[in-house]
Amino acid sequence: MGFWDKFLKIDRRWLFLLVFIVVLIPLIKPLGLPTFITKPSQDLYDYIDNIEPHNKAVLLVFDFDPSTMPELLPMAEAIIRHCLAKHIRIMVYGGLWPQGMGMAVMATQKVLPDFPDVKYGEDYALLGYIPGGGVVILSIGEGIKETFQKDYYGHPLDSLPMMKDINNYDDIALTIDLSGSGSPYAWVAFAYQKYGEKIGCGTTAVSAAQYYPLLQTGQFVGMLGGLKGAAEYEHLIKRAGIPTGRMVASMGMDAQSVIHLLIILLVILGNIGYFVIRRGGGR
Repeated sequence: MGFWDKFLKIDRRWLFLLVFIVVLIPLIKPLGLPTFITKPSQDLYDYIDNIEPHNKAVLLVFDFDPSTMPELLPMAEAIIRHCLAKHIRIMVYGGLWPQGMGMAVMATQKVLPDFPDVKYGEDYALLGYIPGGGVVILSIGEGIKETFQKDYYGHPLDSLPMMKDINNYDDIALTIDLSGSGSPYAWVAFAYQKYGEKIGCGTTAVSAAQYYPLLQTGQFVGMLGGLKGAAEYEHLIKRAGIPTGRMVASMGMDAQSVIHLLIILLVILGNIGYFVIRRGGGR
């Protein structure tokens, strides 16, 4: 039996092992492959970067759960890092779904060790979950303190120094919805259309295509799409000299790129083997 016969009859378990090894190596030792920055990611970064320090706040909304965490949590961490480094006050909101609060707490806990001078209540705040969906979005436009009353830890919002002059969307420079569902449409419909609030979006790769019309009409100032969008934002803050942590999204893109190359190589070799054997009269 020749080489190509053996190759085409290889036990698939060896291929699974090869895939496992190829994926694992970039996760242990990042390759640092170059990342092309797309315009929606650059636009979102630029909009945040141009917000005046110690002025209007950013509202970061966690409308996702553990099922979409691998794509969306790295976006959240990179955005929080950007805001804290630029001294932009940020309200981390658990979102319209109860599961989002856990994601919000996890993101802040991962970022804060790199910013020892940041103080809770002055530089950032955690807004807890309250039911209501679209009603909550509308209520923020009338009064954020009346909507939430207390933060995630049970402190009255009035007691937090950063919230003294944040009353509604007029005092929020940008709302960013990180979503694994259709919730960005609700923020556009209720916050953008009624109150003129600027909206940014972070979404899973499979959902990104449906939001491009909102980019083209200007209803989104920018968007991060999937793991690649998160990796792009990590590279943008790295260029600015902002602490990046482990750059989880960039590591994931390295692994994804390498496994794609492996699959392409195996497909090419499989076809070569097929035609070699066919020419030799084999089956």
